[in-house]
This record gives sequence, structure tokens and C-alpha cells, in this order.
Amino acid sequence: MSKETVCCCIEHHAVLFALMAKHGVELCGERGRESILKGMTIYGKERGRRMAWNARQRGDEINTLTNQAYGEWKPDYDGQMEFGQIGIQPALRTYISKCAWCDAWKKHGLTEYGKLYCVNVDNAVYQGYQDTYVCTQMTEPMSWGGQRCEFDWGCALTPVENEALAAKKRELGTSCMKDFTFHTAHIKAAISRTLIQDLGEDGQKAVDMALAEFAGMFGREYLDVLERVPQEEIYPEGAFPEGPLKE
Repeated sequence: MSKETVCCCIEHHAVLFALMAKHGVELCGERGRESILKGMTIYGKERGRRMAWNARQRGDEINTLTNQAYGEWKPDYDGQMEFGQIGIQPALRTYISKCAWCDAWKKHGLTEYGKLYCVNVDNAVYQGYQDTYVCTQMTEPMSWGGQRCEFDWGCALTPVENEALAAKKRELGTSCMKDFTFHTAHIKAAISRTLIQDLGEDGQKAVDMALAEFAGMFGREYLDVLERVPQEEIYPEGAFPEGPLKE
């Protein structure tokens, strides 16, 4: 495969995160684990910030309805994920019953580290979108042994609003979505930066080891392609006037 045609998918995104978590925890124990969880909260909030920026750019209000409409990714292929609504009142509740991230971690024997991704990412994205919101996990995540992931988004939708949500998704299509080369570059940037800030030389070593292992698994071209994603695309000025987030 030529470098021009290389494009990351969910598997690469999942594995790169898990490898950074693995080496951070193996090198630094609980300090590494805490840094990974902190980095995931930063990463999630940054995703939420971009989503809210996209909504504002199009003149939409920042609320639960638009949060659900302005997702930044889609599965690599039909049937890779299974998810949907449980109900819309007294609060919107959703579920995931088949997860490509869980599948990738299981395939590569990395679930013990990959599951740290699931601790707060959905809530962090939601709070990045609007910092007063809270997304509550109603069940144990699948990566932690649960049967399926269920979420309570803390706000109800009326039937009319739910129809408006479906219409907004159709209107937007994939216009606000990015491919997983972009998302893998973003998680690399956010988690690497946090590990190095928190753990110094050990954090840099963990990052270097993770990137080397990633390149060994998939080929150097899957690492090189991440370097070609512009930072200003990950952190558009209107969404990040102060630059990447810090906790």
C-alpha cells in the first residue's frame, strides 16, 4: 500500500491509545494511569469543543439535540457498530451493543489498557460541548465486562425534537465528520502531550515506546500519515483561541 493511500481506521485509533496507556502504566504505575485518564478527559473535551464550534458556525444552538447531531465520526463500514436510543423521556438514553474499539482491543490483547478509554470519554465530549452537561454511564462498559454500554444524557427530548434530531443528522450528513487518520492524530497529540507534561522523561519514553510498537504492528506508514494532519485542523482557532486544552 502506498503512503498516498494509507488511511487509519477505528482499529488504529483504538490500538494507539491502548499502547500509550500500556507503556504509561507499565513505566509509571498509578501515576501513569492517572495521566492517561486525565489525557482522555482532555481529548474528549477537545472533541466536544470542535463539535460546538461546528454547530455555532452553522447557526445552531448548543443543546442536547445538536450534541447528538454533530458527531465527528462514523463506523468504518456497516455493521461494525450497533447503537441507538433506549428512550427520550424523562431523559435521552442511548446504548452501544457492538463496539469496534472493544473488538480491536480484544484482537490485540489490549483490553486491560484500552478500557481506560471508556472511563470518561462520553461525558468529557458532552462537557466539552457544554460544560454544564453530564452524561452518566448507566451500566458497566463492555470493555469492563458489561453486556452493553448505556448512557443517560440528563436532558429529555420531546417527540418533535427527536424528529428534528433525525432531520438535522440527514441535513449534516458527513459534513462535520473526520476520518480516523484525523482522529488518531488527535488522540496521539492529546495523550502524548499529557503524558509528557505529567511524567516528564518517563512520559516521553512511554510515548516513544508506544509509537514504535504501533509502527511495528501496522507499518511505519501508518505512523507517518499522522504527522501530515495539520495541527490547525485538530485545533481550529475559533474553537481553541487559547490553544490545546490543559487540565
